[in-house]
Amino acid sequence: MLNKDSTFLDRRSAPHIATLVIMTGAGALNMNILLPSLPGIARDFGVSYSYVQLLISAYLGATAFMQLIIGPLSDRFGRRPVLLVSLMIFIAATIACMFAPNFETLLVARLVQTAVVSGLALSRAVVRDMVGTNEAASLFGYITMGMALVPMVGPMIGGVLDEIYGWRAAFAVSLIFGVFVLMLVWLDLGETNRNKSASFGTQFGAYPELFRSRRFWGYALSAAFTSGSFFAFLGGAPYISVEFLGLSPSELGAYFALTAVGYIAGNFISGRYSQHFGINTMLLSGNIISGLGMVGSITTFSLGFDHAMAFFGYMVFIGLGNGISLPSANAGIVSVRPHLAGSAAGLGGALMIGGGAALSVLSGAMLSPETGPFPLLYIMLMSSIAGVMVALYVIHVARQVALQAGEPAGE
Repeated sequence: MLNKDSTFLDRRSAPHIATLVIMTGAGALNMNILLPSLPGIARDFGVSYSYVQLLISAYLGATAFMQLIIGPLSDRFGRRPVLLVSLMIFIAATIACMFAPNFETLLVARLVQTAVVSGLALSRAVVRDMVGTNEAASLFGYITMGMALVPMVGPMIGGVLDEIYGWRAAFAVSLIFGVFVLMLVWLDLGETNRNKSASFGTQFGAYPELFRSRRFWGYALSAAFTSGSFFAFLGGAPYISVEFLGLSPSELGAYFALTAVGYIAGNFISGRYSQHFGINTMLLSGNIISGLGMVGSITTFSLGFDHAMAFFGYMVFIGLGNGISLPSANAGIVSVRPHLAGSAAGLGGALMIGGGAALSVLSGAMLSPETGPFPLLYIMLMSSIAGVMVALYVIHVARQVALQAGEPAGE
């Protein structure tokens, strides 16, 4: 449990860690379970892959926007009511996706589904409501380690269901999981925001305070570039798998599990060692690992090896690097201004997901049968290198803060 006062299935107390894992995993499942079905959706509705890829890239963009609203709402009204309403909206949108008669309806309903991101955004705020920075990083590591099981099995389930029942079955699974999460949050998640703001406008007015913080920007951009390589992978991997590697939907789902295995390992390392080494060291280490994986994949393909493991095998490093870096980046985001934890989680999440959406679109647009996987791999490598540079900047700022005890509040 998160603390000694939390009791499982008692909404008068803080939530159990299992609840935070599951509500965080709802968003990951909803995004990942559909990946093996993208080519099938394109065939079913007679649209191009670049168009149907909007179900991922536009979904990420809408997720970024949604976090800008959810964070301040939770600081004003509390974590619990915002989560409950968001999950109800998600359930209604998922039903609309299941019965969409055309691609345009599916896309609109898919964008409304992004309300489920409240679980991801507010789990960070809930943790920060109760514990300090380094302990928060450790808990984020354990929470996302458990949550990573969802995207590991999600594409596998989605691939099998797509081959047997078609792509609509993936939304049926999301619907069932969404109802389960709503019931769990209702029964277990007590309110942790004890210092609600006076008005919704006050929370939006707090954004300039975050914008003036160099450390907030450092952690937010680090999260954006760290996860950017993964989101680029999400945008391009289905195309690479079908057009270049010749994989079936179920095979694609199975290979996706390799990334989640790396993510689980990275989360375990983060949970185990963040308090010992500190969040800045973890930021730097994770991005270096991700970059080395991309160098390995580029080298392997350049030598003429075009097996699926030449691509997905190295994605383990992307998962490992993200698992090590992201918990620390998220802990830094919500700890720079603890009284603005919800707004910081929302804004930081919006920057992270928004950057990922842009890279997802870019990777999808640059791929063709003639290019092979190289444009995607180079985009992922550049994102990892940028993550290393930002992590070094964060370390530099942290040293300045340590030397300048009288630093202004905006720094």
